[in-house]
Amino acid sequence: MGNEPLEGIRVVDLAVARAGPTCVRQLADLGADVVQVAAPRGVAAFASGGSDGQNLHRNKRSVVLDLTLDDGRDVLLRLVEQADVLVENFRPSVKYKLRIDPDTLWALNPRLVYASISGFGQDGPYADYPGVDQIAQGLGGLMSVTGPPGTGPSRAGIAISDTAAGTILTQGVLAALIARERTGRGQWVRTSLLEAMISFMDFQAARWLIDGDVPGQVGNQHPTIVPMGAYPTADGYVNVSALGDFAGFCALIGAPELADDPRYTDAASRLANREELDRALADAFRGRTTAEWMERLAGVVPFGPVLRIDEVFADPQVQHLGMTTRVEDPSGHAIDVLRPPLTFSDTPATVRRGPPAFGTHTREVLAELGYDDGEVRALLSSGAAATETQR
Repeated sequence: MGNEPLEGIRVVDLAVARAGPTCVRQLADLGADVVQVAAPRGVAAFASGGSDGQNLHRNKRSVVLDLTLDDGRDVLLRLVEQADVLVENFRPSVKYKLRIDPDTLWALNPRLVYASISGFGQDGPYADYPGVDQIAQGLGGLMSVTGPPGTGPSRAGIAISDTAAGTILTQGVLAALIARERTGRGQWVRTSLLEAMISFMDFQAARWLIDGDVPGQVGNQHPTIVPMGAYPTADGYVNVSALGDFAGFCALIGAPELADDPRYTDAASRLANREELDRALADAFRGRTTAEWMERLAGVVPFGPVLRIDEVFADPQVQHLGMTTRVEDPSGHAIDVLRPPLTFSDTPATVRRGPPAFGTHTREVLAELGYDDGEVRALLSSGAAATETQR
């Protein structure tokens, strides 16, 4: 421990819900010293408990401050004076109501990287609308291309705009820290669920912007490449792609006649006759079990089983990658959480501690900021700060 990429970087974490905490978790896994500032009540509790919160909030220390009280805000300002990064995902107006907006904090610490996520952007007609993942999925176009044809809009099975926004903000924070080495100044880095969602539409957005094509739903099949998609086996489903040698692929699956069919002679004809070809391929794949197809096709063509989440973690490649690590939850029980999905040859990303209960480190952090015992007692007595036992 102590040799992570962001060792020596301090992050003040004001993030709630999922998108902001996703960014902070990534910075924490990279070695940043994260001080989570939780509210004594209200929205800070959202997504902070259960398995979700335990996965989101590892590698952090936690203090409880009431930022609506001057003494609580003063503690935050002292934290900011020593910080490199502040992350928040309040509605845009909240930072100004609390007087913790970028200009105010830069007056104390001009090197601060101020990082924000909002639902729809910091300004504009939707700026102060409340935003959550599914709203961004719909507004950003994802739901219009997800699901089988003709079934109506469907959300993705994960909180994709939250995760995308958090990951994009992490990239922005890292870039701003590098830029600070050159300029000596911090800057305001911001994204939104909507911007992140549209950015992740990528290929589908390009089809509209460049080709004027409005993509629709194609279910589990690829929008433009045929055959590529999910097919039923005798006991499950597999994903398979026949990129390149279509005739060779047809021979491998025991249907060589498909390569000679004039409806499927080239990529354009296969796309035009997708439904007929997919039905024929489904008939072929139903003839063997998933394990039999794995033995026959894996390593020969792009291929893999469609797994439930429990099967994912039982898969030999996933087990080889070691995608989980064990930590203690606030009650001292051992839990498994996802490890960082990055491997460094010299400065590893690590999970160094489990998730804290809110306020676990209030006294510790206040002492680090120079508050003496009497001042700490006064802050706790006034409600400007709180420990875990007081919530």
